[in-house]
Amino acid sequence: MTKEGFDYAFDPTACERCEGNCCIGESGHIWVSVQKIPEMAAFLKMEREAFIKRYLEKVGYRYTIKEKVVVEGEYDCIFFDRAKKRCEIYPVRPMQCRTYPFWDYFKEHTEELKRECPGIISRS
Repeated sequence: MTKEGFDYAFDPTACERCEGNCCIGESGHIWVSVQKIPEMAAFLKMEREAFIKRYLEKVGYRYTIKEKVVVEGEYDCIFFDRAKKRCEIYPVRPMQCRTYPFWDYFKEHTEELKRECPGIISRS
């Protein structure tokens, strides 16, 4: 898989052998659009407000997915199942997750991405 403007490609089959590196690690924000919340709640068979209370945190005017603390300094997305090595809401995951690893940040930090993601293939 490729995307114009990026000097690497991505092999999505690598996800099967990965430990979920894109879902674990340092703390950060996984932004969820207000429009996506009803779809995610419905997928989990929950009411919108209950979903927000249980799984999201409000930061300013935006929502981010809560994290689970594994050990100090290491976090998991609340929807990442370590035993199964997969996302529990994969079909309705946020846009930020859908576009990984093609983030503008990684245009300048490709070596960091290669250490994190086994599916990165150099094209240059």
